Amino acid sequence: MTAVRFLSPLGVTSAEAADALRSVLVGTSGLALVACVALALTLSRAPVRIGAAAQNRTTALIAMCLILQCAHFIEEYTTRFHERFPSLLGLAPWSASFFVAFNVFWLIVWALAAQGIRSGSRVAFFPLWFFAMAMIVNGIAHPLLAVRAGGYFPGLITAPIVGIAGVALWMRLIALTQRAGRTPARPPRASAAR
Repeated sequence: MTAVRFLSPLGVTSAEAADALRSVLVGTSGLALVACVALALTLSRAPVRIGAAAQNRTTALIAMCLILQCAHFIEEYTTRFHERFPSLLGLAPWSASFFVAFNVFWLIVWALAAQGIRSGSRVAFFPLWFFAMAMIVNGIAHPLLAVRAGGYFPGLITAPIVGIAGVALWMRLIALTQRAGRTPARPPRASAAR
C-alpha cells in the first residue's frame, strides 16, 4: 500500500509526518516531566512580597539566563543538535524550523514571565521553574551525551555555564516563594522580664 500524501506544497507522506511527530513527542518527553514538576512547584509555593531592589536583581538574573540560553541555542543549532539528538534515540531528525520555533517560543515565554513576577503573578512562576530546571538538566545532560558520543556533542560548550545559571535561578525562585498555606516567619517575641 502506498503512503497517502498530505495536501501540502511539501509533499510529505503520512508516514513521514507520523515519524516526525513521534520523534518530537518522544524526543521532548523529558521536558514534559520537567513541566509537571514546574506545575507542582507553582501550585505548592506561593510568591512572597519583595522590594524593588530584589525585583531588579531577579529580573537581571533572568535576563542573564536568557542570554546564556540564547548562546546555548545558537550552539545547538549551528552544530545540528536537532539532527544528532533524535538520531541518538533512534528517531527521525527534527526539522530546523521546528527546532527554531520551539526555542524561540520558550525564550519569549521566559522573557514575559520575568515581567509577570514583577507584579507577583503566581502563574509567571511556572515557566520560570521550568526554565531553571531545563537549564540544570542541560548542564548535566550535554556532558553525559558527549561521553556517550565519545567526543563533542552539540551544546556541550555552553551547557555547564547554563547549568550553573539554572542553579542560581532555582535558588532565587526558592527565595521568592514559600510553601503555600504557610504564613511568613515572624521575629521571635521577647520574653517578659521576671
